[in-house]
Amino acid sequence: MLREILKHKSAGVAVIVLVFLLACVRAFEDVLFYDPLLDYYKTDFTSLPWPEMNLFKLSLGLFFRYALNAILSLGIIYAIFRNRSLVRFTAWLYAIFFILLIVAFFAALAFAEDNKMLLFYIRRFIIQPIFLLLFIPAFFFQERVSKKNNVS
Repeated sequence: MLREILKHKSAGVAVIVLVFLLACVRAFEDVLFYDPLLDYYKTDFTSLPWPEMNLFKLSLGLFFRYALNAILSLGIIYAIFRNRSLVRFTAWLYAIFFILLIVAFFAALAFAEDNKMLLFYIRRFIIQPIFLLLFIPAFFFQERVSKKNNVS
């Protein structure tokens, strides 16, 4: 087992560096991205109106943050699985999910004034690498099942 760990230590170092970079994206979110909702959701927002927002700058900021998280997540997936077709598939999933989420985000912003938590949770999927936490176990499971089926 120690030989297996040492054999893949470069992948382990890559994962550690990429996770650190994901943490940096979070740590420097105030500096890197335009997002007036960051401070808004830190307050007692339930009775407050939406803050003033430049929707163009907000959409660019959300896209930039999602893209950074997605690129770092794809790097982590590649470092773990060493499978380019899996990374391409995941990149397509990230693109599709971004389109769905950004449409849902602006629809919730426009029409869900009463349900501010809906916007909060949609925004969470855009600004946090939640998909990475879902994809890694799913891909491990898929890899395990396919190995089991190939052995049988």
